[in-house]
Amino acid sequence: MATDAPSPPGGTDTSAAQPTTEQFIEVQESAEFGELRRTYRSFAFPLTVAFIAWYLLYVLLSNYAGGFMGTKLFGNINVALVFGLAQFATTFLIAWLYSRHAAAKLDPKAEAIKSRMEDDA
Repeated sequence: MATDAPSPPGGTDTSAAQPTTEQFIEVQESAEFGELRRTYRSFAFPLTVAFIAWYLLYVLLSNYAGGFMGTKLFGNINVALVFGLAQFATTFLIAWLYSRHAAAKLDPKAEAIKSRMEDDA
């Protein structure tokens, strides 16, 4: 890998060896990497679909159920405002859930693959 950084004094290169293209392909085709992808997809895809459905419900209700969305819950707070704020809450909830999922299940597997590739290079 070429860089613009100068070599360290003494002329020795201390950068880590880089895996080859063949090693990347071998890892990509491995069962361990496939399991990592399945773990990611089994979390990300259903949550993405659920959030999009929830968002579309909000948009459709806003367009076609104005009476329902305008229903006052208390004071000047109506259903539309609560649903709109719930969109923000679910966005942060999903981000928090994903960070916990990644830290517990994805990161250890990815780190194991990465360290093995670095050791082999």
